[in-house]
Amino acid sequence: MLGYMVAALGLVAGLAWNDAIKSLIEFLFPNQQNSLTAKFGYAVIITIVIVALTIILTKVFKKHNEDKN
Repeated sequence: MLGYMVAALGLVAGLAWNDAIKSLIEFLFPNQQNSLTAKFGYAVIITIVIVALTIILTKVFKKHNEDKN
């Protein structure tokens, strides 16, 4: 149950950051054409970071579980 609550809070925080970063992109790239490119760039970078963090966390938890057994 705690895991679901933490995930929900993480989602809320993620949505808040998403809105903040979208506003930053619109501020830095006021032209609509550049804004679309910047948003796709942001999406690609965030995807790469999330995949890397997922791989790292998976390895850490796997090692932690192996050490317990």
